[in-house]
Formats: sequence, structure tokens, C-alpha cells
Amino acid sequence: MQEAPSLAPAKVATMTSRTTQTVVHFSAPFRLPDFDTLQPAGDYRVDHDEEAIEGASWLAWRRVGAFIHLPAIGMRGSTQQMVPINPADLGAALEKDRQP
Repeated sequence: MQEAPSLAPAKVATMTSRTTQTVVHFSAPFRLPDFDTLQPAGDYRVDHDEEAIEGASWLAWRRVGAFIHLPAIGMRGSTQQMVPINPADLGAALEKDRQP
């Protein structure tokens, strides 16, 4: 009689991802690269898409995309948009906004 081969559970590769949401504040009108128009001052929701970087004993997240929601929170508009942005461009615009 033959012995059945041992079946070990298959290792499944999983891609773990998440989206985190923050709110950024602009005190003055601003423009990001690739934006056609100046955006008014206000609070804006920003979504950051991240993927897990798994190590032997740690877990970290790498940003792979970011989107800003237009128009600003509390502003009325005929349409709502989620526009892809470069996080570095957003950081530079926020830094410029903080300068006197």
C-alpha cells in the first residue's frame, strides 16, 4: 500500500494595502502642479494609499498614491472630485502656505 504524500499548506502571497485619510489646511489660495485653477483656502481631505512592506519581524507601510478631494470641506460645488496628487507637491504647497 502506498502512503499518501504529505500536503503542507500552500504559502499564499498576500498584498496588504490600506487607505488613510487626513485633513490638510490652507490659509491662502494655492495651486498644485497639473491643477488648472487656483484652489481656495480651506480644509481639504487627502487619501493616502499605502502597501505593506513585510519584514521578518516588523511591518511598515509605503505610500503608493495620494488623492485630494475637491472642493474643500464645507464648500459647495456642483461636482465632487478625487484628484491624484504627488505627496511631495502637497508637502511643498503646505510649507509655502505656512510661510509669512
